[in-house]
Amino acid sequence: MTSSTLEITPRTPTHPRSLVSNVDRHQPWHLHAYTAEGQAFQRAIRPGYHRWLAHVRPAAGCTHPIRLFGTVNTIEATTGRRLSRISTSTLPDGVIYKACGNRRAMVCPSCASTYQADAYQLIRAGLAGGKGVPETVARHPAVFVTLTAPSFGPVHTHRTNSKGLRLACRPRRLPERCPHGIDLRCHRFHTDTDPVLGQPLCLDCYDHHQVVWNTWAPELWRRTRITLERHLRKTARTLGIPAGSIRLRYAKVAEMQRRGVVHFHAIIRLDGHHPDDPEQVLPPPAGLDVDHLTQAVTAAARTTCFTTAPHPANPTGWRIAWGQQVDIRPIRIDGGKMTDGMAAGYLAKYATKSTEATGHISRRLTAEIIDLYADPNGTHAERLVDACWTLGAHPDWQGLRRWAHMLGFGGHFLTKARRYSITFQILRHQRVVWRRTENGHPAAGHDPDTILIISALAYVGAGWRTPGDGLLANTAATLARDRQHIARQEVTTAS
Repeated sequence: MTSSTLEITPRTPTHPRSLVSNVDRHQPWHLHAYTAEGQAFQRAIRPGYHRWLAHVRPAAGCTHPIRLFGTVNTIEATTGRRLSRISTSTLPDGVIYKACGNRRAMVCPSCASTYQADAYQLIRAGLAGGKGVPETVARHPAVFVTLTAPSFGPVHTHRTNSKGLRLACRPRRLPERCPHGIDLRCHRFHTDTDPVLGQPLCLDCYDHHQVVWNTWAPELWRRTRITLERHLRKTARTLGIPAGSIRLRYAKVAEMQRRGVVHFHAIIRLDGHHPDDPEQVLPPPAGLDVDHLTQAVTAAARTTCFTTAPHPANPTGWRIAWGQQVDIRPIRIDGGKMTDGMAAGYLAKYATKSTEATGHISRRLTAEIIDLYADPNGTHAERLVDACWTLGAHPDWQGLRRWAHMLGFGGHFLTKARRYSITFQILRHQRVVWRRTENGHPAAGHDPDTILIISALAYVGAGWRTPGDGLLANTAATLARDRQHIARQEVTTAS
Protein backbone atom coordinates (compact mmCIF):
# COMPACT_ATOMS: atom_id res chain seq x y z
CA MET A 1 0.00 0.00 0.00
CA THR A 2 1.04 3.60 -0.54
CA SER A 3 2.69 5.04 2.53
CA SER A 4 2.22 8.67 3.45
CA THR A 5 5.25 10.73 4.41
CA LEU A 6 3.00 12.57 6.86
CA GLU A 7 1.82 11.53 10.29
CA ILE A 8 -1.61 9.90 10.47
CA THR A 9 -2.90 12.28 13.15
CA PRO A 10 -2.10 16.00 13.39
CA ARG A 11 0.00 17.41 16.17
CA THR A 12 -0.51 20.63 18.07
CA PRO A 13 -0.16 23.36 15.43
CA THR A 14 3.09 25.33 15.55
CA HIS A 15 3.22 26.73 12.00
CA PRO A 16 0.84 27.32 9.08
CA ARG A 17 -0.27 24.55 6.75
CA SER A 18 2.14 23.78 3.93
CA LEU A 19 2.88 20.97 1.52
CA VAL A 20 5.29 19.42 4.02
CA SER A 21 3.05 19.67 7.07
CA ASN A 22 -0.08 17.83 8.16
CA VAL A 23 -0.95 20.40 10.81
CA ASP A 24 -4.64 21.28 10.89
CA ARG A 25 -5.11 24.81 12.23
CA HIS A 26 -8.88 24.25 12.50
CA GLN A 27 -8.58 21.15 14.71
CA PRO A 28 -9.43 22.00 18.34
CA TRP A 29 -8.68 18.62 19.92
CA HIS A 30 -5.66 16.37 20.32
CA LEU A 31 -7.09 13.46 18.34
CA HIS A 32 -4.10 11.26 19.01
CA ALA A 33 -5.47 10.75 22.51
CA TYR A 34 -8.58 9.03 21.13
CA THR A 35 -9.19 5.57 19.72
CA ALA A 36 -10.56 5.30 16.18
CA GLU A 37 -14.10 5.14 17.59
CA GLY A 38 -13.40 8.20 19.73
CA GLN A 39 -12.02 10.12 16.76
CA ALA A 40 -15.10 9.18 14.74
CA PHE A 41 -17.38 10.39 17.56
CA GLN A 42 -15.52 13.69 17.84
CA ARG A 43 -15.81 14.22 14.08
CA ALA A 44 -19.52 13.34 14.09
CA ILE A 45 -20.42 15.83 16.85
CA ARG A 46 -18.38 18.62 15.31
CA PRO A 47 -20.30 21.34 13.38
CA GLY A 48 -20.12 20.81 9.65
CA TYR A 49 -19.98 17.02 9.86
CA HIS A 50 -22.54 16.48 7.08
CA ARG A 51 -20.70 18.96 4.85
CA TRP A 52 -17.48 17.03 5.46
CA LEU A 53 -19.22 13.74 4.68
CA ALA A 54 -20.58 15.13 1.40
CA HIS A 55 -17.12 16.52 0.59
CA VAL A 56 -15.33 13.17 0.98
CA ARG A 57 -18.07 11.14 -0.74
CA PRO A 58 -16.18 10.73 -4.08
CA ALA A 59 -13.39 8.95 -2.17
CA ALA A 60 -15.40 7.69 0.79
CA GLY A 61 -14.92 3.98 0.13
CA CYS A 62 -11.19 4.26 -0.59
CA THR A 63 -8.83 2.85 2.02
CA HIS A 64 -5.97 5.19 1.13
CA PRO A 65 -7.20 8.33 -0.68
CA ILE A 66 -4.90 10.99 -2.09
CA ARG A 67 -5.08 14.44 -0.46
CA LEU A 68 -4.62 17.43 -2.79
CA PHE A 69 -4.20 21.12 -2.01
CA GLY A 70 -4.67 24.09 -4.36
CA THR A 71 -7.36 25.69 -6.52
CA VAL A 72 -9.96 24.52 -9.05
CA ASN A 73 -11.16 26.94 -11.75
CA THR A 74 -14.20 26.53 -14.00
CA ILE A 75 -13.64 28.37 -17.30
CA GLU A 76 -16.06 29.07 -20.13
CA ALA A 77 -14.30 27.59 -23.16
CA THR A 78 -15.65 30.00 -25.79
CA THR A 79 -14.91 33.27 -23.97
CA GLY A 80 -12.27 32.33 -21.40
CA ARG A 81 -14.46 33.82 -18.68
CA ARG A 82 -13.94 32.31 -15.26
CA LEU A 83 -17.23 30.97 -13.95
CA SER A 84 -15.99 29.93 -10.53
CA ARG A 85 -12.86 29.49 -8.47
CA ILE A 86 -12.59 27.23 -5.46
CA SER A 87 -9.64 27.09 -3.10
CA THR A 88 -9.23 23.94 -1.07
CA SER A 89 -8.54 26.13 1.98
CA THR A 90 -12.30 26.83 2.09
CA LEU A 91 -13.19 23.14 2.04
CA PRO A 92 -13.42 20.73 4.98
CA ASP A 93 -9.93 19.67 6.11
CA GLY A 94 -8.50 22.15 3.58
CA VAL A 95 -7.91 19.45 0.96
CA ILE A 96 -9.62 17.53 -1.83
CA TYR A 97 -9.83 13.77 -1.37
CA LYS A 98 -9.27 11.66 -4.47
CA ALA A 99 -9.66 7.88 -4.57
CA CYS A 100 -6.37 6.05 -5.02
CA GLY A 101 -7.66 4.10 -8.03
CA ASN A 102 -5.70 0.94 -7.17
CA ARG A 103 -7.03 -2.09 -9.07
CA ARG A 104 -5.92 -4.68 -6.48
CA ALA A 105 -8.76 -5.86 -4.26
CA MET A 106 -6.33 -6.66 -1.43
CA VAL A 107 -5.08 -3.06 -1.44
CA CYS A 108 -8.35 -1.12 -1.87
CA PRO A 109 -11.62 -3.09 -2.23
CA SER A 110 -13.62 0.00 -3.17
CA CYS A 111 -11.38 1.19 -6.01
CA ALA A 112 -10.92 -2.40 -7.17
CA SER A 113 -14.71 -2.77 -7.34
CA THR A 114 -14.91 0.28 -9.60
CA TYR A 115 -12.08 -1.06 -11.76
CA GLN A 116 -13.79 -4.44 -12.00
CA ALA A 117 -17.07 -2.84 -13.08
CA ASP A 118 -15.26 -0.84 -15.76
CA ALA A 119 -13.42 -3.95 -16.92
CA TYR A 120 -16.70 -5.83 -17.19
CA GLN A 121 -18.26 -3.08 -19.32
CA LEU A 122 -15.16 -2.85 -21.50
CA ILE A 123 -14.97 -6.60 -22.11
CA ARG A 124 -18.69 -7.17 -22.59
CA ALA A 125 -18.97 -4.28 -25.06
CA GLY A 126 -16.58 -6.18 -27.33
CA LEU A 127 -18.89 -9.21 -27.23
CA ALA A 128 -22.41 -7.77 -27.20
CA GLY A 129 -21.88 -4.26 -28.55
CA GLY A 130 -22.91 -0.98 -27.01
CA LYS A 131 -20.95 2.03 -25.72
CA GLY A 132 -19.89 2.92 -29.25
CA VAL A 133 -19.30 -0.67 -30.39
CA PRO A 134 -21.78 -1.91 -33.06
CA GLU A 135 -24.17 -4.59 -31.84
CA THR A 136 -23.30 -6.68 -34.89
CA VAL A 137 -20.21 -7.94 -33.03
CA ALA A 138 -22.58 -10.29 -31.19
CA ARG A 139 -22.68 -12.40 -34.37
CA HIS A 140 -18.91 -12.53 -34.87
CA PRO A 141 -17.15 -15.84 -34.11
CA ALA A 142 -15.59 -15.62 -30.65
CA VAL A 143 -13.90 -18.05 -28.26
CA PHE A 144 -12.90 -17.99 -24.60
CA VAL A 145 -9.35 -19.33 -24.28
CA THR A 146 -7.37 -20.37 -21.20
CA LEU A 147 -3.62 -20.82 -21.69
CA THR A 148 -1.66 -22.30 -18.80
CA ALA A 149 2.00 -22.63 -17.90
CA PRO A 150 3.86 -25.95 -18.02
CA SER A 151 4.61 -27.98 -14.91
CA PHE A 152 7.62 -27.06 -12.79
CA GLY A 153 7.07 -29.80 -10.24
CA PRO A 154 4.18 -31.63 -8.53
CA VAL A 155 1.93 -29.44 -6.39
CA HIS A 156 -1.18 -29.96 -4.33
CA THR A 157 -4.26 -29.47 -6.48
CA HIS A 158 -7.96 -30.25 -6.58
CA ARG A 159 -9.21 -32.47 -9.37
CA THR A 160 -12.69 -33.37 -10.53
CA ASN A 161 -14.06 -35.97 -12.90
CA SER A 162 -16.39 -35.42 -15.85
CA LYS A 163 -19.38 -35.37 -13.48
CA GLY A 164 -17.86 -32.69 -11.27
CA LEU A 165 -17.09 -35.03 -8.37
CA ARG A 166 -13.94 -34.20 -6.41
CA LEU A 167 -11.00 -36.58 -6.77
CA ALA A 168 -7.96 -37.21 -4.61
CA CYS A 169 -5.03 -34.85 -5.10
CA ARG A 170 -2.27 -37.23 -6.23
CA PRO A 171 -3.25 -40.82 -5.49
CA ARG A 172 -0.64 -43.55 -5.93
CA ARG A 173 -0.85 -47.18 -4.86
CA LEU A 174 2.85 -47.45 -4.05
CA PRO A 175 5.12 -44.86 -2.41
CA GLU A 176 6.74 -42.42 -4.83
CA ARG A 177 9.71 -40.81 -3.14
CA CYS A 178 11.70 -37.93 -4.56
CA PRO A 179 15.53 -37.68 -4.28
CA HIS A 180 15.03 -35.86 -0.98
CA GLY A 181 13.10 -38.76 0.52
CA ILE A 182 9.65 -37.11 0.47
CA ASP A 183 6.65 -39.20 -0.52
CA LEU A 184 4.99 -37.43 -3.46
CA ARG A 185 1.62 -39.10 -2.90
CA CYS A 186 -1.40 -37.18 -1.62
CA HIS A 187 -4.75 -38.88 -1.04
CA ARG A 188 -6.51 -35.81 0.34
CA PHE A 189 -9.60 -34.28 -1.28
CA HIS A 190 -8.62 -30.61 -1.25
CA THR A 191 -11.27 -27.90 -1.13
CA ASP A 192 -10.98 -24.59 -2.95
CA THR A 193 -10.00 -22.88 0.31
CA ASP A 194 -7.38 -25.40 1.39
CA PRO A 195 -4.17 -23.41 2.15
CA VAL A 196 -1.93 -26.18 0.78
CA LEU A 197 -3.33 -25.80 -2.75
CA GLY A 198 -0.56 -24.81 -5.14
CA GLN A 199 2.17 -25.70 -2.67
CA PRO A 200 4.89 -28.06 -4.00
CA LEU A 201 4.96 -31.54 -2.54
CA CYS A 202 8.73 -31.10 -2.27
CA LEU A 203 10.09 -27.57 -2.14
CA ASP A 204 13.63 -28.72 -2.94
CA CYS A 205 12.56 -30.60 -6.07
CA TYR A 206 10.40 -27.79 -7.45
CA ASP A 207 11.97 -25.63 -10.17
CA HIS A 208 11.62 -22.11 -8.78
CA HIS A 209 13.20 -20.78 -11.93
CA GLN A 210 9.61 -20.69 -13.14
CA VAL A 211 9.92 -16.93 -12.52
CA VAL A 212 11.70 -16.84 -15.88
CA TRP A 213 8.54 -18.18 -17.50
CA ASN A 214 6.54 -15.43 -15.78
CA THR A 215 8.92 -12.83 -17.17
CA TRP A 216 8.63 -14.10 -20.74
CA ALA A 217 4.91 -14.95 -20.67
CA PRO A 218 3.88 -11.64 -22.35
CA GLU A 219 6.32 -12.32 -25.18
CA LEU A 220 4.95 -15.84 -25.52
CA TRP A 221 1.43 -14.40 -25.83
CA ARG A 222 2.61 -11.94 -28.50
CA ARG A 223 4.19 -14.69 -30.56
CA THR A 224 1.13 -16.89 -30.10
CA ARG A 225 -1.11 -14.12 -31.41
CA ILE A 226 1.12 -13.69 -34.46
CA THR A 227 1.09 -17.45 -35.11
CA LEU A 228 -2.69 -17.50 -34.70
CA GLU A 229 -3.12 -14.75 -37.30
CA ARG A 230 -0.88 -16.64 -39.71
CA HIS A 231 -2.95 -19.81 -39.30
CA LEU A 232 -6.16 -17.91 -39.98
CA ARG A 233 -4.73 -16.22 -43.05
CA LYS A 234 -3.58 -19.59 -44.36
CA THR A 235 -7.07 -21.00 -43.76
CA ALA A 236 -8.62 -17.99 -45.48
CA ARG A 237 -6.47 -18.46 -48.59
CA THR A 238 -7.44 -22.13 -48.67
CA LEU A 239 -11.10 -21.08 -48.72
CA GLY A 240 -10.48 -18.49 -51.45
CA ILE A 241 -10.81 -15.55 -49.04
CA PRO A 242 -8.32 -12.65 -49.23
CA ALA A 243 -5.97 -12.94 -46.26
CA GLY A 244 -6.07 -9.18 -45.69
CA SER A 245 -9.83 -9.18 -45.15
CA ILE A 246 -9.70 -10.60 -41.61
CA ARG A 247 -8.50 -9.25 -38.27
CA LEU A 248 -8.28 -10.65 -34.75
CA ARG A 249 -9.44 -8.63 -31.75
CA TYR A 250 -8.88 -9.80 -28.20
CA ALA A 251 -9.16 -8.96 -24.51
CA LYS A 252 -6.76 -10.78 -22.20
CA VAL A 253 -6.42 -11.10 -18.43
CA ALA A 254 -3.48 -12.62 -16.54
CA GLU A 255 -4.25 -14.70 -13.46
CA MET A 256 -1.63 -15.57 -10.87
CA GLN A 257 -2.13 -19.19 -9.86
CA ARG A 258 -1.49 -20.41 -6.34
CA ARG A 259 1.73 -22.06 -7.42
CA GLY A 260 3.04 -18.59 -8.35
CA VAL A 261 2.87 -18.78 -12.13
CA VAL A 262 0.59 -16.78 -14.41
CA HIS A 263 -1.82 -18.13 -16.94
CA PHE A 264 -3.95 -16.20 -19.38
CA HIS A 265 -7.68 -16.01 -20.01
CA ALA A 266 -8.54 -14.38 -23.32
CA ILE A 267 -11.56 -13.59 -25.44
CA ILE A 268 -10.60 -13.75 -29.11
CA ARG A 269 -13.00 -12.37 -31.72
CA LEU A 270 -12.77 -12.70 -35.48
CA ASP A 271 -13.55 -9.52 -37.46
CA GLY A 272 -13.50 -8.44 -41.04
CA HIS A 273 -11.20 -5.71 -42.34
CA HIS A 274 -11.71 -2.97 -44.92
CA PRO A 275 -8.39 -1.48 -46.12
CA ASP A 276 -9.97 1.91 -46.84
CA ASP A 277 -11.64 2.13 -43.43
CA PRO A 278 -9.57 0.21 -40.86
CA GLU A 279 -11.45 1.79 -37.92
CA GLN A 280 -14.73 0.18 -38.94
CA VAL A 281 -15.77 -3.01 -37.12
CA LEU A 282 -16.98 -5.43 -39.81
CA PRO A 283 -18.20 -9.04 -39.73
CA PRO A 284 -15.70 -11.62 -40.98
CA PRO A 285 -15.99 -12.93 -44.54
CA ALA A 286 -18.52 -15.68 -45.11
CA GLY A 287 -16.96 -19.13 -44.82
CA LEU A 288 -14.87 -18.44 -41.73
CA ASP A 289 -16.62 -19.59 -38.56
CA VAL A 290 -15.89 -20.39 -34.93
CA ASP A 291 -14.57 -23.86 -35.82
CA HIS A 292 -11.82 -22.34 -37.94
CA LEU A 293 -10.99 -19.96 -35.11
CA THR A 294 -10.84 -22.82 -32.60
CA GLN A 295 -8.55 -24.87 -34.83
CA ALA A 296 -6.22 -21.92 -35.34
CA VAL A 297 -6.01 -21.19 -31.59
CA THR A 298 -5.27 -24.85 -30.85
CA ALA A 299 -2.51 -24.99 -33.46
CA ALA A 300 -0.95 -21.74 -32.28
CA ALA A 301 -0.95 -22.81 -28.62
CA ARG A 302 0.64 -26.16 -29.42
CA THR A 303 3.38 -24.92 -31.73
CA THR A 304 4.48 -21.54 -30.38
CA CYS A 305 7.69 -21.70 -28.34
CA PHE A 306 11.11 -20.09 -28.14
CA THR A 307 14.32 -20.21 -26.11
CA THR A 308 15.51 -17.34 -23.96
CA ALA A 309 18.96 -15.83 -23.99
CA PRO A 310 21.58 -17.77 -22.00
CA HIS A 311 22.09 -17.16 -18.30
CA PRO A 312 24.90 -18.41 -16.02
CA ALA A 313 22.29 -20.52 -14.22
CA ASN A 314 21.24 -22.05 -17.57
CA PRO A 315 23.83 -21.54 -20.35
CA THR A 316 21.49 -22.96 -23.00
CA GLY A 317 18.58 -20.71 -22.04
CA TRP A 318 15.08 -21.66 -20.92
CA ARG A 319 12.45 -23.04 -23.26
CA ILE A 320 9.26 -20.97 -23.06
CA ALA A 321 6.06 -22.69 -24.17
CA TRP A 322 2.48 -23.22 -23.02
CA GLY A 323 1.45 -26.11 -20.83
CA GLN A 324 -0.63 -29.07 -21.93
CA GLN A 325 -3.88 -27.66 -20.54
CA VAL A 326 -5.38 -25.45 -23.23
CA ASP A 327 -9.12 -24.78 -22.84
CA ILE A 328 -11.08 -23.27 -25.76
CA ARG A 329 -14.80 -22.58 -25.42
CA PRO A 330 -16.96 -21.00 -28.14
CA ILE A 331 -19.04 -18.03 -26.99
CA ARG A 332 -22.74 -17.73 -27.87
CA ILE A 333 -22.90 -20.91 -29.90
CA ASP A 334 -26.23 -22.79 -29.96
CA GLY A 335 -26.21 -25.28 -27.11
CA GLY A 336 -23.03 -23.83 -25.62
CA LYS A 337 -22.67 -22.98 -21.93
CA MET A 338 -20.34 -19.96 -22.20
CA THR A 339 -22.23 -16.69 -22.70
CA ASP A 340 -20.94 -13.18 -23.24
CA GLY A 341 -21.88 -12.12 -19.70
CA MET A 342 -20.17 -15.12 -18.15
CA ALA A 343 -16.98 -14.56 -20.14
CA ALA A 344 -16.86 -10.83 -19.35
CA GLY A 345 -17.55 -11.44 -15.67
CA TYR A 346 -14.86 -14.13 -15.49
CA LEU A 347 -12.19 -11.88 -16.97
CA ALA A 348 -13.23 -8.84 -14.93
CA LYS A 349 -12.98 -10.89 -11.73
CA TYR A 350 -9.32 -11.70 -12.29
CA ALA A 351 -8.46 -8.16 -13.39
CA THR A 352 -8.44 -7.07 -9.72
CA LYS A 353 -6.27 -9.90 -8.41
CA SER A 354 -2.52 -10.17 -8.16
CA THR A 355 -0.05 -12.26 -6.14
CA GLU A 356 -2.26 -12.60 -3.05
CA ALA A 357 -3.24 -16.11 -4.18
CA THR A 358 0.32 -17.22 -3.44
CA GLY A 359 0.38 -15.63 0.01
CA HIS A 360 2.88 -12.97 -1.09
CA ILE A 361 1.86 -9.30 -0.94
CA SER A 362 4.38 -6.48 -1.25
CA ARG A 363 5.26 -3.39 -3.20
CA ARG A 364 8.39 -3.05 -5.31
CA LEU A 365 11.33 -4.60 -3.48
CA THR A 366 14.73 -3.07 -2.87
CA ALA A 367 18.03 -4.32 -1.50
CA GLU A 368 17.15 -2.86 1.89
CA ILE A 369 13.97 -4.93 2.34
CA ILE A 370 14.51 -7.96 0.10
CA ASP A 371 15.54 -10.13 3.06
CA LEU A 372 12.06 -9.70 4.52
CA TYR A 373 10.50 -11.51 1.53
CA ALA A 374 13.22 -13.71 0.02
CA ASP A 375 14.64 -16.88 1.52
CA PRO A 376 16.25 -19.70 -0.52
CA ASN A 377 15.26 -22.14 2.24
CA GLY A 378 11.91 -20.60 3.13
CA THR A 379 8.35 -20.97 1.89
CA HIS A 380 7.35 -21.45 -1.73
CA ALA A 381 6.68 -17.72 -2.25
CA GLU A 382 9.92 -16.74 -0.50
CA ARG A 383 11.90 -19.04 -2.77
CA LEU A 384 10.25 -17.55 -5.85
CA VAL A 385 11.16 -14.04 -4.74
CA ASP A 386 14.70 -15.21 -4.00
CA ALA A 387 14.94 -16.76 -7.48
CA CYS A 388 13.93 -13.42 -9.01
CA TRP A 389 16.54 -11.56 -6.99
CA THR A 390 19.30 -14.10 -7.59
CA LEU A 391 18.75 -14.51 -11.33
CA GLY A 392 18.22 -10.76 -11.69
CA ALA A 393 21.77 -10.06 -10.53
CA HIS A 394 22.90 -10.67 -14.12
CA PRO A 395 23.05 -7.37 -16.08
CA ASP A 396 20.84 -8.70 -18.88
CA TRP A 397 18.20 -10.02 -16.49
CA GLN A 398 17.66 -7.06 -14.17
CA GLY A 399 13.96 -7.05 -15.03
CA LEU A 400 13.57 -10.00 -12.67
CA ARG A 401 14.63 -7.82 -9.75
CA ARG A 402 12.39 -4.99 -10.88
CA TRP A 403 9.39 -7.33 -10.84
CA ALA A 404 10.40 -9.54 -7.92
CA HIS A 405 7.33 -8.37 -6.00
CA MET A 406 5.22 -9.80 -8.87
CA LEU A 407 7.22 -13.07 -8.92
CA GLY A 408 8.80 -12.06 -12.20
CA PHE A 409 5.67 -11.08 -14.12
CA GLY A 410 5.99 -7.54 -15.44
CA GLY A 411 3.11 -7.44 -17.91
CA HIS A 412 -0.26 -5.76 -17.59
CA PHE A 413 -2.98 -7.83 -15.96
CA LEU A 414 -5.60 -6.61 -18.48
CA THR A 415 -4.80 -5.86 -22.10
CA LYS A 416 -6.86 -5.69 -25.27
CA ALA A 417 -6.61 -4.99 -28.96
CA ARG A 418 -7.14 -1.32 -29.75
CA ARG A 419 -10.31 -1.89 -31.76
CA TYR A 420 -11.76 -4.62 -29.58
CA SER A 421 -13.98 -2.15 -27.70
CA ILE A 422 -13.87 1.12 -25.80
CA THR A 423 -11.14 2.15 -23.38
CA PHE A 424 -10.85 2.76 -19.64
CA GLN A 425 -10.18 6.41 -20.45
CA ILE A 426 -13.58 6.81 -22.11
CA LEU A 427 -15.39 5.13 -19.22
CA ARG A 428 -13.59 7.28 -16.65
CA HIS A 429 -14.26 10.44 -18.63
CA GLN A 430 -17.97 9.61 -18.70
CA ARG A 431 -17.88 9.19 -14.91
CA VAL A 432 -16.17 12.57 -14.52
CA VAL A 433 -18.79 14.26 -16.71
CA TRP A 434 -21.58 12.65 -14.68
CA ARG A 435 -20.10 13.88 -11.42
CA ARG A 436 -19.66 17.38 -12.80
CA THR A 437 -23.35 17.56 -13.62
CA GLU A 438 -24.35 16.70 -10.04
CA ASN A 439 -25.76 19.37 -7.77
CA GLY A 440 -23.09 20.97 -5.66
CA HIS A 441 -20.30 20.65 -8.25
CA PRO A 442 -18.89 23.94 -9.65
CA ALA A 443 -19.68 22.74 -13.17
CA ALA A 444 -23.29 21.78 -12.36
CA GLY A 445 -25.78 23.60 -14.57
CA HIS A 446 -23.27 24.10 -17.39
CA ASP A 447 -22.90 22.11 -20.58
CA PRO A 448 -19.85 19.84 -20.05
CA ASP A 449 -18.80 20.46 -23.67
CA THR A 450 -18.57 24.23 -23.19
CA ILE A 451 -16.51 24.48 -20.01
CA LEU A 452 -12.98 23.71 -18.93
CA ILE A 453 -11.92 22.58 -15.46
CA ILE A 454 -8.41 23.85 -14.75
CA SER A 455 -6.91 22.55 -11.53
CA ALA A 456 -3.72 23.71 -9.83
CA LEU A 457 -3.37 21.02 -7.20
CA ALA A 458 -0.37 19.70 -5.29
CA TYR A 459 0.10 16.46 -3.41
CA VAL A 460 -0.26 16.77 0.35
CA GLY A 461 -0.37 13.16 1.50
CA ALA A 462 -2.05 9.80 1.19
CA GLY A 463 -4.54 8.19 3.52
CA TRP A 464 -7.24 9.51 5.81
CA ARG A 465 -6.14 12.15 8.30
CA THR A 466 -7.22 9.95 11.21
CA PRO A 467 -8.42 6.36 11.56
CA GLY A 468 -11.71 7.80 12.78
CA ASP A 469 -12.22 9.69 9.51
CA GLY A 470 -11.56 6.52 7.57
CA LEU A 471 -14.03 4.62 9.73
CA LEU A 472 -16.80 7.16 9.13
CA ALA A 473 -16.15 7.58 5.40
CA ASN A 474 -15.89 3.87 4.65
CA THR A 475 -18.99 3.08 6.73
CA ALA A 476 -21.01 5.71 4.87
CA ALA A 477 -19.77 4.37 1.53
CA THR A 478 -20.67 0.79 2.49
CA LEU A 479 -24.19 1.80 3.49
CA ALA A 480 -24.61 3.72 0.21
CA ARG A 481 -23.45 0.71 -1.82
CA ASP A 482 -25.85 -1.55 0.07
CA ARG A 483 -28.76 0.79 -0.66
CA GLN A 484 -27.84 0.90 -4.35
CA HIS A 485 -27.57 -2.90 -4.47
CA ILE A 486 -30.99 -3.31 -2.86
CA ALA A 487 -32.47 -0.73 -5.24
CA ARG A 488 -31.09 -2.56 -8.27
CA GLN A 489 -32.47 -5.84 -6.99
CA GLU A 490 -35.92 -4.27 -6.50
CA VAL A 491 -35.88 -2.84 -10.03
CA THR A 492 -34.76 -6.17 -11.48
CA THR A 493 -37.44 -8.05 -9.58
CA ALA A 494 -40.16 -5.59 -10.57
CA SER A 495 -39.23 -5.82 -14.23
